Amino acid sequence: MIELTDVHRTYGRGPGAVHALRGVSLTVARGELVAVRGRSGSGKTTLLGLVGGLDTPDAGRVALDGTDLAALGEREKLALRRDRIGFVFQSFALLPVLTAAENVGVPLRMRQMPVAEREERVALLLSLVGLGEHARQRPGELSGGQQQRVAVARALANRPALLLADEPTGQLDAATGRDVMELLRAVVRGEGEGTEPVTALVTTHDETLLALADRVVELADGVLVEHPPAARAGGAAPGGS
Repeated sequence: MIELTDVHRTYGRGPGAVHALRGVSLTVARGELVAVRGRSGSGKTTLLGLVGGLDTPDAGRVALDGTDLAALGEREKLALRRDRIGFVFQSFALLPVLTAAENVGVPLRMRQMPVAEREERVALLLSLVGLGEHARQRPGELSGGQQQRVAVARALANRPALLLADEPTGQLDAATGRDVMELLRAVVRGEGEGTEPVTALVTTHDETLLALADRVVELADGVLVEHPPAARAGGAAPGGS
């Protein structure tokens, strides 16, 4: 599903240049949940941006389903993000004036989905994330965990093949974070009516997600290291995104 080959990304020039990624190679299989951990500034968010087509590498290749993203024009990348990729952010990124249902329905409106079909899809997704009774509430009326669940539902609206989540539990307490992580695990497995398995790449330093992931890789100063299960049993590296 995801293939990065010797990817480099540098911001700035000269002595002050930031080498966010240094020769990163990574393959993620379809239906796999991979967690990326590392200290703040290690390159985790840069990695997600490149995989999501939001940024372009200075060197190397980023491919989704065998398609080199560098070969796509901006309109093609926009269509890819709209139709094939779901994004979940640490800050939730919900529109405060819209209800939970309206937030989830935004991607479907962009695709001009018929109203009846859109409403049915939104109701299904809110039920999937356990918020069927909160459809008419606005973000300010929901807890942090509930807002993140709305964000997950919105990311799934267009039935994406790939889910990219940047520190999705960073603003949540431990118990709520675990609930969100278990929800992501269920999404990847295709559990729940009307859902299909997806591939997920998640940046985190949350021990809960590391335990739920199929694989854990670590970024340190832009270099990627993969941890076999035995090596990561003792815990994650400290630091945030």
